[in-house]
Amino acid sequence: MTTTLVIRRGTAQAPAAEERFDVPFVPGQTVLDGLRWIRSHVDPSLSFRYSCINANACKECMMVIDGTVAYACTTRLHEGEMTLAPLPNKGLVADLVTEIAPPDERLSRARTA
Repeated sequence: MTTTLVIRRGTAQAPAAEERFDVPFVPGQTVLDGLRWIRSHVDPSLSFRYSCINANACKECMMVIDGTVAYACTTRLHEGEMTLAPLPNKGLVADLVTEIAPPDERLSRARTA
């Protein structure tokens, strides 16, 4: 049994394109498990964020999953096809990685007096 993850890939400088990955389906696994499997076994260049200390606490793995904004760490894989895309209205870094902090909250260079 497999799940096909259709992932929108690209960078801020390059146009986005969909890429399909077949992932072994095991009941109970999450989308994050599938992404980690792809990066370990198929394509180490796949970009996504996660920092799992406590599910739903860090919010780094948030993305659009089948048209709905959700956490990859808590969304279960299902048989068939699932589509993944970066968050809308956020600056795209690469693949599923977007800017987390708003521009006015990012660190800037120290100003000189």
